[in-house]
Amino acid sequence: MGEDLNRQRVLNFLDVYYAGGIEGALDRCSDDIMFLANAPIDILPHMGQHRGKAALRQMWTTIHNRYSDMRYEAPIVVAQGNKVAAQLRVFLRKRDNARVVQFDVAVFYTLRDGKITEVREIIDTFDLVQQVLERDITAALTDSAGL
Repeated sequence: MGEDLNRQRVLNFLDVYYAGGIEGALDRCSDDIMFLANAPIDILPHMGQHRGKAALRQMWTTIHNRYSDMRYEAPIVVAQGNKVAAQLRVFLRKRDNARVVQFDVAVFYTLRDGKITEVREIIDTFDLVQQVLERDITAALTDSAGL
């Protein structure tokens, strides 16, 4: 029973976060929340390690300011005790040029007393780096053609 409840808590958290509800997402986290994401800092400089709600609020505000639309798909969500693992496909529309960035991420959540206490993300950076390179090549070709 608790596993189903924790699975649903994570899904509720994701729904609120991707809808732009930073404070609502933080309400679902413990005060001592720990966040860790492996990510190339030249592409995603705001990622990395963060501890506490204030640090997450700052990071999430940065993310939400960069993207005008955010959505996710969760094809796999598995819960066991106080641990929940999710495979997410994330779609982010960049605010400055309306391009959509898409990548896959594995996220591992730990919960305590109904709150998320730890988030660990493993981002499929290969696809993300490829999208950035394609954008840069396209921009360079456009600039050199005088378009």
